[in-house]
Amino acid sequence: MDQGRRRVILEHVRPEIAGGRFPIKRTVGDTVAVVVDMFADGHDLLAGVVKFRHVPAGEDRPVEPGAARRRKLAAGAGEAWLEVRLAAIDNDAWGASFVVTELGRYEYTVEGWIDRFGTWLKGLVAKADAGQDVASELLEGAGLVREAGLGDRADVLGGSQSQAARVAAARDPELRRLMDERPDRHTASSYDRVLDVVVDPVLARFGAWYEMFPRSCTPDPARSGTFREAEARLADIAAMHVDVLYLPPVHPIGRAFRKGRNNSLTAEPGDPGSPWAIGAAEGGHTAIEPGLGTLEDFDRFVIAARAKGLEIALDIAFQASPDHPWVREHPEWFKHRPDGSIKYAENPPKKYQDIYPLDFESPAWRSLWEELRDVFLFWVSHGVTIFRVDNPHTKSFRFWEWCIAEVKRQHPETIFLAEAFTRPKVMRYLARSGFTQSYTYFTWRNTAHELREYLTELTTTELHEYMRPNFFANTPDILHEYLQQGGRPAFAVRLVLAATLAASYGIYSGYELCENVPVRPGSEEYLDSEKYEIKVRDWDQPHNLSGLVARVNQIRREHPALQHNGTLAFHLSDNPAFLWFSKSAPKPSGVGEDRLFVVANTDPLQMQHGWVELPIESLGIGSSESYTMEDLLDGSLYTWRGGWNYVRLDPNERMAHIFVVRSTT
Repeated sequence: MDQGRRRVILEHVRPEIAGGRFPIKRTVGDTVAVVVDMFADGHDLLAGVVKFRHVPAGEDRPVEPGAARRRKLAAGAGEAWLEVRLAAIDNDAWGASFVVTELGRYEYTVEGWIDRFGTWLKGLVAKADAGQDVASELLEGAGLVREAGLGDRADVLGGSQSQAARVAAARDPELRRLMDERPDRHTASSYDRVLDVVVDPVLARFGAWYEMFPRSCTPDPARSGTFREAEARLADIAAMHVDVLYLPPVHPIGRAFRKGRNNSLTAEPGDPGSPWAIGAAEGGHTAIEPGLGTLEDFDRFVIAARAKGLEIALDIAFQASPDHPWVREHPEWFKHRPDGSIKYAENPPKKYQDIYPLDFESPAWRSLWEELRDVFLFWVSHGVTIFRVDNPHTKSFRFWEWCIAEVKRQHPETIFLAEAFTRPKVMRYLARSGFTQSYTYFTWRNTAHELREYLTELTTTELHEYMRPNFFANTPDILHEYLQQGGRPAFAVRLVLAATLAASYGIYSGYELCENVPVRPGSEEYLDSEKYEIKVRDWDQPHNLSGLVARVNQIRREHPALQHNGTLAFHLSDNPAFLWFSKSAPKPSGVGEDRLFVVANTDPLQMQHGWVELPIESLGIGSSESYTMEDLLDGSLYTWRGGWNYVRLDPNERMAHIFVVRSTT
């Protein structure tokens, strides 16, 4: 085709990440809304389509995304492309949407052309309405219609009827519809790249996570709990309406340089060591720590959890204890000192003699990559499709892009959570490289101002196309000062905020008991950390938060508004300690909108009160009209009037409301 005849310009397609280098992310049933700047010289009308298709699971993905697919598309290789017509938005921006209905990968691109029939019809109507002779124009239109294969219609336009009758025939909406179905695309312009969408299961977008150490499920702190004993905890965890039960590494723990309690460099007899010091004589990353049981016990645990509605997530930490079989069998996968010894992990001045990092610059990198990929595939074969990856920012980015794509090509249902508390650009790159979800800075954003600023960044910038936040309120490594000093009110409000601001969130066991004692002042490490010892808890302690956790998660399940992040909107309050926001979504019935309003006191130490503004216009409420606000947390009802209303949140009583507008009177 003569390139010079292509007059339509297509640019600035969005969403598009790094020029198409990386895919955007969606979950099954989500919409991809595509916008493109489309224009041409002159005043001709334009038309165009978004082309999309689901990529078969077995189709290879090019190393450099886009190039090979552009060649196939241009050559007409016959892929089953579907199309949806672009509609003008404003200022030369055009848009169209499609829904992704299958797991895996979709492709999309844009094509545009001169709308010759539409341009002709516009000119014909203008001249006819001005009383001008349009005989020549009607003959021109007849030619366009005949070329489209509509001979009968063309005969009418170029026939012997009166000019008024032929103009009326040209204006027939049915003719326009028929011509839109048969556009002249001989000189159409195609966008110069094909873009990708990775489609994950809904659990990648929405879910409540709970982290548990199975070895602590024992009545005797002198010995490890087993998977069979841990099954007894499943009912209580499921009763909190949790979706994902996340386990730290379950592999054999090394004995060389084993850490003692509170991260002591010297272990006492009976100290279980850190689960992240992976590997011993019993095996490595595909073996089970003997104290927990056998692989068959693990399989049984996964099945039992699923029967309770819980999916198991497994921590994958690519590092090795000095006792790991890899150290003996593949010394080439580790860095060596000049004296030949293997270099242990360090973060000066901290030393981790119980851990050997892997060498991603090793000449044997290919065999290392394949072995690590096979670790994921092994656990998928045992029913695990969700992985929390430990410190991915300390491993090769190119490895992650390759490995995750390899696993998801075979198992598109897999979910990868990046535990990367690192610099913003590094965190974002990991998300672009394929990680399904990302830990965030939520733990360190505690004031209302900080949360508004951070959530605005996560939900209104390009980040929302590829970085799904998972708001963990605490982890075995992180006990923030806010929780240390704020006590139970701090735990309550951070739970509500994590669960309502983000569609995915998590807590580490002990959160519901408000465990908040650091190993020393100024540290975020727990005293008597479960990372280094077996921790037996009394789950029936008075004033625990398990009931609140259950209620919040139940609200999340019942209200689609809390299952997405894109509709988050902040509203005005006269108290800077209040975070006042809403989320919305269509109701499951398809009729009406599910919209929730949340107000939280971010000061866990003092009562705060003030006024908040409800956007009554968008709710169809008059400025002097009264209405009922129901707090879904406890069923309390409040009568409000007009836009601004008074709220009082006392840490001794409650830290937040989750409101729904129930009625007007």
